[in-house]
Amino acid sequence: MKLRPKLTLLALTGLNLVNYVDRQVLPAVLQPLQEDLKLDKTQAGFATTAFMLGYFATAPFFGALGDRLARKWLIAAGVVVWSIGTILTGAAGGVVSLLLYRCLVGVGEASYGTLSPGWIADLFESRRRNNALSFFYVAIPIGSALGYLLGGEVGASHGWRSAFYVAGVPGLVFALALLGLKEPRRGASDASEGGEGGAPDAAGATRPPGGWRTYAQLLKNRPYLLVLVGYVAQTFAVGGFAAWAPSFLQEVRGMEFREADRFFGIALAATGLGATLLGGFVSSAWQRRSRSGYAATLGLSALLAAPLAFAAFVDHDVARARVLLAATMFCLFFSTGPVNTLLLETVPAAIRSSAMAASIFAIHLFGDLWSPTLVGYVAEKSSFERAVLLLPAALVVNAAAWLVLIGVVRRTAPAVSPA
Repeated sequence: MKLRPKLTLLALTGLNLVNYVDRQVLPAVLQPLQEDLKLDKTQAGFATTAFMLGYFATAPFFGALGDRLARKWLIAAGVVVWSIGTILTGAAGGVVSLLLYRCLVGVGEASYGTLSPGWIADLFESRRRNNALSFFYVAIPIGSALGYLLGGEVGASHGWRSAFYVAGVPGLVFALALLGLKEPRRGASDASEGGEGGAPDAAGATRPPGGWRTYAQLLKNRPYLLVLVGYVAQTFAVGGFAAWAPSFLQEVRGMEFREADRFFGIALAATGLGATLLGGFVSSAWQRRSRSGYAATLGLSALLAAPLAFAAFVDHDVARARVLLAATMFCLFFSTGPVNTLLLETVPAAIRSSAMAASIFAIHLFGDLWSPTLVGYVAEKSSFERAVLLLPAALVVNAAAWLVLIGVVRRTAPAVSPA
């Protein structure tokens, strides 16, 4: 069986697209689901929380397994679990079963989200890795938009349960296709460039420390921590945007419900696709000329996003506010490829699964798990206009961490070899 990097990347990207479709079907059909199952808003909100708990809480477990066992089988098992969880969501009869099935979706997606980026990193050498990861993460905005569209169209014509049945089937097909691919040994692409050495294990890379000592090792890695701190702050802001930006446009700026949702969906898909790809290619070109190219891309994107977000929320002109919100989203997506590349490249190849697991755990536990609730609380106690300013404030923290990262990378990263 031969390694087929491009075919594998295409398959993993397709799975990532299905991954985000399955996540976003729920909010797309939440209103009819809530009415049918007779849930109040708190219970309906718990459905998202249940997914998130299953997702980030189990990520460290899969990270530890992924640094030791065959990732292909772990990923395939995760895809089957999340697909079955999605299908079962359509059969939920009440709040308990709904929460259980959404938690199951989160557990399955934790395996995939933790392990697949490391697989891609082992397929592509450093000069091609960032572009490959950027292509992989384009599935986030496109899959999210498709999830809203699929849920809306199928839910409207055939009922909310059918939307989950339709969304759950493609993952099972992709899981079977995945088993026909060959997994690279860990660190293979780095070794081909004369990268890290050491006595390889059966998978081809130096054995990780073992157990939770791997995560303790990550806490001592300053470049990795700076990437992660900035990413946590950014995820806090993104979670708040996703939850409240459409409502802000409706309640504060007077846009109609359908108009606000349509604008946000189109802006999400367009800026996500364009910025993720462009950010990947620009940062790759920058990195070839400077050892801090990836870090500089992160710092610049966050530095632009913070004032744009602030301006979007204080500008009373609806047309300008929409443009500024779209520009903010563009800047946020611009860093998608290089932030994940740095999470992988600032650690040894043998612990890349653990590094992604720690990232997933941290960005959700300290980021978007509670930012929507905090914004809502401040809005209740003060005003909506003041509450949303927490989001650009988080982006200031995001920018500060990534600007410090630039200096650290310049001092510690190896010099760029002349072309």
